[in-house]
Amino acid sequence: MRSHYYEVTGFPALVMMTIPALILIIPFFQLWKRTGHSGWISLLMLIPVVNLIIVYVLAFKAWPVDTAKGPDV
Repeated sequence: MRSHYYEVTGFPALVMMTIPALILIIPFFQLWKRTGHSGWISLLMLIPVVNLIIVYVLAFKAWPVDTAKGPDV
């Protein structure tokens, strides 16, 4: 008995995985560059659990804008 879903393999599957990955990576690439780090850190967003840690680091670290104004402003 055949299942009732469509299997995507080959090039269409590659495209269907690449587009969401780029949608995730490109904004984080820009954010890491703004914080003064390498944008390539954004590739860690593709690794489960590590991506959660990276988001917390990005959220709570000191940004260059914060340090330009002084501490706790």
